[in-house]
Amino acid sequence: MALHLSDGSRRDPWVAARPVRELMVQLWYPARAAADLPRAPWMTGQAAEVFQQTGYLLPEYATLPDTHARSGPAADTRGGRRPMILYSHGHGQHRSSSTALVEELASHGYIVVTIDHTYDAGQVEFPGGRIERYAMPPLTAEDDDPVVLKAVDVRVADTRFVLEELSRRVRDRRHPLPHGLGDILDLSRTAMFGHSLGGATAASAMAAGSPIAAAANLDGSLFGPVVTKGLRKPFLLMSEDADNKPSWPEIWPRLRGWRRHLRLTGTRHFSYTDYETFMPQVAARLGATDEQLAEFIGPLDGTRSIDIQRRFLLAYFDLHLRGRRAPILKGPSPRYPEVRFIGVAG
Repeated sequence: MALHLSDGSRRDPWVAARPVRELMVQLWYPARAAADLPRAPWMTGQAAEVFQQTGYLLPEYATLPDTHARSGPAADTRGGRRPMILYSHGHGQHRSSSTALVEELASHGYIVVTIDHTYDAGQVEFPGGRIERYAMPPLTAEDDDPVVLKAVDVRVADTRFVLEELSRRVRDRRHPLPHGLGDILDLSRTAMFGHSLGGATAASAMAAGSPIAAAANLDGSLFGPVVTKGLRKPFLLMSEDADNKPSWPEIWPRLRGWRRHLRLTGTRHFSYTDYETFMPQVAARLGATDEQLAEFIGPLDGTRSIDIQRRFLLAYFDLHLRGRRAPILKGPSPRYPEVRFIGVAG
């Protein structure tokens, strides 16, 4: 289920004509059997059209899929209260960018809330079919780029607002949540992960005091005060197969809680998104060579890559939100030779 949220305390920071900051978020949760309900699309109709017209997956070459979820079912309350995980997309991406990971977490009983950061996302569809497209100023490649620093601050404010709004809806029940979801949403056990700038957002939101118990950064450079101040809560760093993020060794000695730095051999930056799944299916139609495909998502088999990401993320959140043992996070394993442990502590 998607929610349209309006933060009346903020004008939109990117488009001055917008008097309030508007967001769309998607709720993923354990549900009652609902075979009669339609499958939820990977991306809503108007947003999908814009995405396909402006990206790699042109409509003449690719049909966007439905997800494994159903649209709007009642929550399954039989398992009691459930931890929540927030997801923040990469710069220019969207809330569906890492659905392969989101679905897996939801299938293990987590409530996952994916956030579209409007005007930072490539496109966001609001009720009635209104589309708001990317509208940030140009970026530089510098770590102290004021636009990137502003974007992180905006995203941290978005995250804080989403948490506050969900808390309010659980308390007053006057605004729509799927039936039963307010009864099982445990906001006292909240974590966050994200890809690229979304990973930076997770770190900065936790550093800024948002009630996030653990955060995971999937191949995102870090920006702003968190790099020099560090973190005291659990933090997972998972990277592409490269040593190209100076902020990671800089923050490492300032991480005072449980921490891991893992590198997934044979991956690239977009391996942590659904491009890992989509691109091998459409590469031939796009005329992409094996070399070009490997340059984009790396030579590691996509199915294997997604499986590893799912298992390590799940183990991480199970450890820190549910107190479950996580042997695969202790160190290298012959079951996962592709995972290099660059840093281990806690």
